Amino acid sequence: MQSQNWNPLNNMWSGTLKFTGCRWLACIPPLLMSVGAVAGPASEYLPSDIMLADKQLDGPVKNSAFIPGDDALRAEALHALITIEQTELKLSRELAQPVCDGRKVDIGGSCAGGADKRIFPAISLQLFSFGAETMLGSTQVGMMIAENTAASIKTSYWQVIPQYGRIWKEPGDTPWSRAAFAIMLVHDFENIAHQGLATFLYKGNEISNIRLQFVQQSTPWNTPEHFNAWGVAKAQLQRLDDTGLAQIQHAASEELSQRMEARPWSSLEAQYPVGALAGFGGPLNDKWVVMHAAVKGGKVYFKDSMTPYGAYPYPDEMRFGIRSMTKSVTVPLALARLSQVYGPYVLNLKVGDYVQGLPPGYDEVRFIDAANMATGMGGSGSKTTHPNDGDSGYVDASYNEWYNGAKSATEKVAYITRDTGVYPWGPGVVHRYRDRDHHLLGMAADSFLKTMQGPQANIWEMLEQEVFLPIGVHHAPIVKTQEAVGVKPLPWFHAGFYPSLDDIVKIGTLYQNNGRLGQTQILHAGVTAQIFSTNGALIKTHDHSLETAFSAGPADVAARRGKQLYKMGFHYLPYTNNQGIEDHLPVMAGFSGTQAIFHPNGMIAIRFAKAWPLPENEQANLHLNDTIDILTRLSR
Repeated sequence: MQSQNWNPLNNMWSGTLKFTGCRWLACIPPLLMSVGAVAGPASEYLPSDIMLADKQLDGPVKNSAFIPGDDALRAEALHALITIEQTELKLSRELAQPVCDGRKVDIGGSCAGGADKRIFPAISLQLFSFGAETMLGSTQVGMMIAENTAASIKTSYWQVIPQYGRIWKEPGDTPWSRAAFAIMLVHDFENIAHQGLATFLYKGNEISNIRLQFVQQSTPWNTPEHFNAWGVAKAQLQRLDDTGLAQIQHAASEELSQRMEARPWSSLEAQYPVGALAGFGGPLNDKWVVMHAAVKGGKVYFKDSMTPYGAYPYPDEMRFGIRSMTKSVTVPLALARLSQVYGPYVLNLKVGDYVQGLPPGYDEVRFIDAANMATGMGGSGSKTTHPNDGDSGYVDASYNEWYNGAKSATEKVAYITRDTGVYPWGPGVVHRYRDRDHHLLGMAADSFLKTMQGPQANIWEMLEQEVFLPIGVHHAPIVKTQEAVGVKPLPWFHAGFYPSLDDIVKIGTLYQNNGRLGQTQILHAGVTAQIFSTNGALIKTHDHSLETAFSAGPADVAARRGKQLYKMGFHYLPYTNNQGIEDHLPVMAGFSGTQAIFHPNGMIAIRFAKAWPLPENEQANLHLNDTIDILTRLSR
């Protein structure tokens, strides 16, 4: 497996999300380009004769071929529709199931329908230059773009998310200019992201082939192999008139200006004694890490995202498939925003009242029970709760069929109804981790919103307009249900979000600010504050029925010591603070080691990972003991 063969490498937020005065053009070196991606020249690795030819290369080239060098010249302005033809990618290893043929696989999920995982999809992008003709943008930045099936020979497994890039002219390319941008291969129901790069030459109405390579990835599932991919695609260029161009250029500049100030990891290391940050992100081996980052004093410090071909050159453009970390975004944001607008009684609404067709039992399940994964529904796990196994029944015999097979909201509910039984203990007392709980919560939240605002209301559109945009998250691509024409799809609340590092930092900072932006309370303060409190959190190994039966409230503090807890999409990990007092840290966690830890000193430790499948002698450790110890020492 090729990705295993390399070794990578104070002011607190106080009620407002502040953005630095660092503008996008001035911030290009730390913000848009990796400090570890040594500048070109691009023409050394991808000379113009290769760019203009159809020849398939033997493998990816150095990532520095996708950024301008020190001798780069001013590029020709660009505003055009680029149509990229479908092409077959070369892969660094063979796949056990390259085409979705419905066969069950030994590990991971299965897929059907004939989609080919080796095919880059046929797509069209509206590209434009801006920023004194140094930057490259697209009107589809941050969007999941589906394949143009009318222009496709085969069916590609992939959609793409384009991001920002650069334009320049290499001294030896005359009269051609050169463009490069970040691009992700993603999927519309598997939360995987392959981080890639695209580049081409252009002059006037002419364009070269598009050179593509995908050199990093988040955690797989339906395709359990880790792989790199590369290819060459034919393209056409259609120049567009400048109608509306100034507006989209301005919007792109404004978006980049609102990003958090990003600095290389060495800037954080310089603030502490030598070796103080050694082991950050551990105990997971660095070969399974896509990116390490930390937030301190309103600044983001990141380690280069290393690949076999050098550091990924546009780290702030990377989007990650964060799996169940999605739960820590969708659930708290939806509940806290709805509570702010309509009141915290929303937490006590019943799922069964807002999602039609569910089996008996859901009429007693509150929104907060579903958020805590304590619905008392499922039925396929163990009936033993002393001690309780919070993961019992999670990925059961019907999980893959529900996850991969049911596409629409109605189909999702039908599968849940078919496969779900009632546990004997009822809702609110036993934690059983279950994706279906959060998926149904998303449906119920959307249905409630429709009762308040009308049938055209949509829970994700509400979050995009009322939460994400105000805090500077301009794009929020997420997997959604697949519906008939005219029916708005619903976001998956259990997985499927494709954020950037900047997005996660802004969402986390909003949580730290108790949902407040300046003078505006975006999220309900009381609900948001619960993220940083263990009140109401369930001990994963405990049956809380006794406390509920005698109205004694949640388990006492002594019972919680040293125990992992769960509440509202967050895991709570035990640790001992620098006063020797045992406490818990809230953690956003995703399958295979993707995590964000919120420490009382205000720092956020972030790790995007791909640690699955793992050899028998390795594991992705949820505890993150090394990182928690480091953060605790730094707070002294």
